[in-house]
Amino acid sequence: MSTSAVQPQDQLLTVAAVARRLGVSPSTLRTWDRRYGLGPSSHEAGEHRRYCGDDLAKLMFMRRLISAGVAPCDAAEKAKSSKGSISLTKIVREFEVREDVVTGISKALQAFDIAFVEETLRHELDLHGVEITWQEVIVPTLISVGEIWEESGQGIEIEHAFSEILKRIFQERSVESQTPLNAHPVVLAAIGQEQHSIPLHALEAALCERGIKTYFLGARTPVEAVAATITRIAPPAVFLWALLPENADPEFYRDLPNVRPAPRIILGGPGWEADQCSDAALVLGLGDACEEIQRAVGH
Repeated sequence: MSTSAVQPQDQLLTVAAVARRLGVSPSTLRTWDRRYGLGPSSHEAGEHRRYCGDDLAKLMFMRRLISAGVAPCDAAEKAKSSKGSISLTKIVREFEVREDVVTGISKALQAFDIAFVEETLRHELDLHGVEITWQEVIVPTLISVGEIWEESGQGIEIEHAFSEILKRIFQERSVESQTPLNAHPVVLAAIGQEQHSIPLHALEAALCERGIKTYFLGARTPVEAVAATITRIAPPAVFLWALLPENADPEFYRDLPNVRPAPRIILGGPGWEADQCSDAALVLGLGDACEEIQRAVGH
């Protein structure tokens, strides 16, 4: 007899399957279940507990918050109060966390071996590219670093050091293609007072790998700056990042100037509420953002 009201048509997934979809290790999922109560809600007598779409939505929301700089305990509280569901069949790309690489980087960060961290990340990016390295190495490392800080109350300097390393590494790879797909650049901005911009740097680097030209406005971009940029360069798409809800005001993009052709407005970050932003494209992660932007530039 099931102990949760999971819809019959909802596919159920094991711990390992959910870990692959989120890009975290199974041990991390078990820790989140034990420590924060974010575990599978479906259970059949005599069988292992399995995750439904609502469970996956909350876990994905938590992972996105942590990767953007929110402490795991705070991310868990926000995730548990979130309302949403994800079709488990919709997410087709699976990720395997390379735990040996993540462990090596985490230990090097604790020893402040910056050269090793940078060399390892460059090697991973050369081998696998930005999107896969982000999912399989960088996000799990951010989660690991956040949990070390949460458990010990120490290591905030490690988190800051890693953030600066990531900015440098991504900036190195944000080199415009000699033959870009788009004549007009895509605008990237973290809006309002949003200071968490690592995912925005990752997106810039990932788009450069795809041959998509960008115009990077960075953190704490006022609406006036975005509006002036749109008027000057007529971008095919505008990507607006907001980690915190107070920075994710839909009026921000609705007040942008009308230009022709109209740019595709794409929203990223857990600050946005889907039911308030139905007139824009809300993306779930780095790969989703890249795909949406590539469609907007016509490729």
